[in-house]
Amino acid sequence: MTMTEPVLNIQVLDTGSSIRTKAYQALKQAITEMDIYDNKDEIRFDERQLSKRLGVSRTPIREAMTLLEQEGFVRSVPRRGIFIIRKTKREIVEMIEAWAALEGIAARLAALQATEDELNSLKDLFAAFDHRKPSEHVSEYSEANLAFHRQILRMGRNQYIIDTTDALFIHMRAIRKLTIAQDNRAERSMIDHQNIIRALEHRNADLAERLVQEHTLGLAEHVKRHGDFLP
Repeated sequence: MTMTEPVLNIQVLDTGSSIRTKAYQALKQAITEMDIYDNKDEIRFDERQLSKRLGVSRTPIREAMTLLEQEGFVRSVPRRGIFIIRKTKREIVEMIEAWAALEGIAARLAALQATEDELNSLKDLFAAFDHRKPSEHVSEYSEANLAFHRQILRMGRNQYIIDTTDALFIHMRAIRKLTIAQDNRAERSMIDHQNIIRALEHRNADLAERLVQEHTLGLAEHVKRHGDFLP
């Protein structure tokens, strides 16, 4: 597997009010969008470089990093710097199992209360693959796959589930993106998604919950077998 160095995609901040808040939001968004498991090396932040790229002083950067550390996104190592937190193989598997349970409940709730427009928008995510193989457009399909899972969570309308899974999303996103092209997972994922959508359309809460959980637990099994890139 080819490893590429993750890139932090950040923009210069509008230096108005609440610079610390803006720095925090920009850094959190950038971290969430990184492929943090594509490289075995630790991902270290350089305050001076971040200050230059964001166009602010180092003080709001430090304050933002403190907030991110409290939320479990980064860790501070004395005399070494600040690093993005990456999970071990065991932690990732446990996280996926927890996500499966939460998304399963969200799917059950969505089957009972999602609007027709919401269900149609769920189907629209994969319209581009009606005549194209997901495995031949992995990057595009990966984004649709991530949007699919997040939309099911939103359709469940349970804010606690949404907030809890948001805290896990940085790792789930990175693992899903990294594994979607492996072991024919893209094609099998597409079939699973179609079955889940049908269960939701038929308002079959039991089936929707079971299919979502089985789908995500399949990822956990894949990581158990092929997650040698994790510590």
